[in-house]
Amino acid sequence: MSKSSLFLAAAFAAATCCSAQAATYPNQESGVFTVPSFTFHTGETLENFNLGYTVLGNRAGEPVLILHGTNGGSAAMLADGFAGELFGPGQPLDADKYFIIIPDAIGTGKSSKPSDGLKASFPHYNYADMVLGQYRLVTEGFGVKHLRLIVGNSMGGMQTWLWTGTYPDFMDAAMPLASLPQPMSGRNWMTRRMIIDLITGDPEYQDGNYTTQPKMAAIANTFYNLATNGGTLHLYKLGPDGKSADAYVDKQLAAPFKKDANDTLYQWASSKDYDPTAGISKIGAQVVAINSADDERNPQIFGALEKAAAQNKNISFYIIPESAETVGHGTTMQAKYWKQELVKLLERAPHRKIEE
Repeated sequence: MSKSSLFLAAAFAAATCCSAQAATYPNQESGVFTVPSFTFHTGETLENFNLGYTVLGNRAGEPVLILHGTNGGSAAMLADGFAGELFGPGQPLDADKYFIIIPDAIGTGKSSKPSDGLKASFPHYNYADMVLGQYRLVTEGFGVKHLRLIVGNSMGGMQTWLWTGTYPDFMDAAMPLASLPQPMSGRNWMTRRMIIDLITGDPEYQDGNYTTQPKMAAIANTFYNLATNGGTLHLYKLGPDGKSADAYVDKQLAAPFKKDANDTLYQWASSKDYDPTAGISKIGAQVVAINSADDERNPQIFGALEKAAAQNKNISFYIIPESAETVGHGTTMQAKYWKQELVKLLERAPHRKIEE
């Protein structure tokens, strides 16, 4: 039995004994793959580096990689609006037919992160490091040599763009959601920068060595979500006058903030140097990008998807129309709006030859 097979057998057995009661989809299991040594883009190295994951579905089926957004984790992609539209019997990614791998990105879930103990001494990772971690999990952890599909939302969408350019022959198809194939810039970065500055500027932050969570972490996170998510028409529907708008803000501010401040600012900071443009011409997989017309973080005025499609014939895109029911940047987590585009992508994407 190979090293990767031994890892799978042990991990699956351990996960089954502990999580079988909570399984929602066939063979749903969570675990951790430990990399003996991981080197970041900065040159820093950490030993015994953990990469968390959730897997489900048919182990003999075609592998599919699902990537979550910032401040999320693999569990976020099991939400009813996403998994409930995709992984069930007869649905586009029927778990009886596909082997679905959902990693915890570096800094989230069960993957190594600042709050594990290093705090602000943890290496400052970026999206390229996250993609490398995902690649090592898929290839070394699960022994997968080729993916049928990658689907990523928001941060996961940006990572999908990086995957297709960095490992252009590793997948047949890709669907980046709520993201653009252009450098992190403009309002998108400016508002992320404000999260970082608000947290580090809080006297309670203490250079990352706090003993209680800095209050500004929760406030900054709430402000960013209201400013760059929710949809203009949808938020107006929820707060059509000052009183109702205040009530909605009060509710958001009162919600428990269960995340760690260092983990939060590291996650947002990791996007600063995102730039997939060098890889666009290399993409050999069939790509359909999905965005919503009211996405506050990725406005269509840039024409980034049109430019990418003009540069590479393998790229096309679909824009979800705005309505009072769409929720801006968060719209793409409702797979009902785009799952038929996924069906069409899988129907036309050829099974590409795997190079041994």
